[in-house]
Amino acid sequence: MKRIPTFIALSFAATTLSADELPRALDPSDFFDVNIEWAAIGRNLFFDKALSGNDNISCATCHHPALGTGDGMALPLGEGGIGLGLQRVAGETNIPLERVPRNAPPLFNLGARDFDVFFHDGRMFRDRSAPFGIRLPKGNELERRMPTMLSAQNLLPLLNVEEMAGQPDENPVGRAVARNRLTGPGGAWDLIAKEIEGIDDYRNAFDWLIGADEPLHISHIGIALSSFIMYEFRAANTPFDRYLRGDDDALDAAQMRGMELFYGKAECSSCHSGPLMSDFEMHALALPQFGPGKKENADFPHADEGHMRTSGAYEDIYSFRTPMLRNVTLTAPYGHNGAFTTLEAMVRHHLNPLQSLGNFDRAQVLLHDVPSITDDWVALDTTGETFRIATAMSINPVPLNDAEVDDLLAFLDALTDPVALTGRLGIPVTVPSGLDIDMPQDQP
Repeated sequence: MKRIPTFIALSFAATTLSADELPRALDPSDFFDVNIEWAAIGRNLFFDKALSGNDNISCATCHHPALGTGDGMALPLGEGGIGLGLQRVAGETNIPLERVPRNAPPLFNLGARDFDVFFHDGRMFRDRSAPFGIRLPKGNELERRMPTMLSAQNLLPLLNVEEMAGQPDENPVGRAVARNRLTGPGGAWDLIAKEIEGIDDYRNAFDWLIGADEPLHISHIGIALSSFIMYEFRAANTPFDRYLRGDDDALDAAQMRGMELFYGKAECSSCHSGPLMSDFEMHALALPQFGPGKKENADFPHADEGHMRTSGAYEDIYSFRTPMLRNVTLTAPYGHNGAFTTLEAMVRHHLNPLQSLGNFDRAQVLLHDVPSITDDWVALDTTGETFRIATAMSINPVPLNDAEVDDLLAFLDALTDPVALTGRLGIPVTVPSGLDIDMPQDQP
């Protein structure tokens, strides 16, 4: 390991941070072990539209590795769309009736052992008093114990009308979801498992892992998907991680200054703490609301109540989980609803959230043009709703000058692990169902 001489370090990349103020580097023990055979099946399932009710959307459509494991849009156009990312449009059949209410979150490091609060609003979390130790939204309870929380979480989008299930008049899965028949024989999960089991290549592959006489269960699909995600998108070899392991050359001068700000004056680490750079708590950032939102008891129909929908406590309204930050420069747009197209805009919002909310430029928001969706901006155009969002803010503004913002962005760039972006198994050429695979237009 090459060390910078002390007199050079003081003038070039000095740090006043103590070891106690910095997290430890991530290492293999922070992640669950992965069976590569399960991961190989999971890769096919991840890119296969056979998991959706109408055979027209896969997990990868909204979480594509070519788009930072997202879809590059503020709010995804899920079931019923055609294409990928900016090129995605509404199909001529099964036309989307609404957008997915939240931004497609990145998948990096979801296989970490300490990652135990899922979804933007934290509606799934580790809870020893819940069935099998995992608290899930009401009606989505697990049928079997799952080896990891991720293996349970990735089954929930299959039940969502806008994401993968489809409408009740379109397919049996959509009808089962509409009737709240999610579990048990004939439930939505059972229908999905039977469709996958009916594809010979999948059944033959699972035979090696569960036995030829074992019926395919939705839990097997969850385990395979999570194995792939954990293996493919692990991000633990960033310049920052290498610096934490003792490589003094891993960060340049601007990144060192940005690190000082992150763990000091800018107070980023008050929420983005620990090895995974998240406290996994809920915070209200006064982000502008648009799109359909999620609500139970809000007076306004297009509100997004955030964690309050899970906790039932009013103090949690408009609060969302702190995201992890590795590969953050590659996962635009930002915020629980993708309100900010650039990372700099997201950082600057933190400096003065109320001013940012009041002056929000909706022209920056990346939304697909869908003629059937006409009311994206109702919440933002309602003074009362915006006022409630402002008064719920729970973070402290921190003034930074332009040079400091630049240094902070430089440090955030040092959280990039390129291997996790390109992937380890990569995108399959074909999938067992024979359905097409969504790919960016500039790729084969």
